[in-house]
Amino acid sequence: MKKVDIYTDGACSGNPGAGGWGAILRYGAHEKELSGGEAQTTNNRMELTAVIQALSLLKEPCQVVVHSDSKYIIDAIQQGWAIKWKANGWMRNKKEKALNPDLWQQLLQLLEIHQVEFHWIKGHAGHPENERCDRMAVAESQRYRQ
Repeated sequence: MKKVDIYTDGACSGNPGAGGWGAILRYGAHEKELSGGEAQTTNNRMELTAVIQALSLLKEPCQVVVHSDSKYIIDAIQQGWAIKWKANGWMRNKKEKALNPDLWQQLLQLLEIHQVEFHWIKGHAGHPENERCDRMAVAESQRYRQ
């Protein structure tokens, strides 16, 4: 199985507001950057979108380490919250709906294909790939500002 490192970040100007995301995929000496954005979104949606878009590019099952500064994503996966939300009809508890069920559904489907480990990195702390992803995400969000 190929081993791939993925670095991601999301950004939002206002929350909700114009948003962007950036990702770097690295396989051996090969590297690919990708980014995108939306006019009206949230930071968490952009964080999730970055991971989903990066994993979606993989053409075969891979061993992946996703490096993200999003505690929302890391905790929801590592603590099993996203799986519980899905099992409970996308409810966090009896009264609160889980946010972003459409994106969580996509991510959970991708996690069934690939062997993925999530690694939290501190944002805005000088991590080179995280800083690059942040620059891409901010640039994309600025394209969608009105």
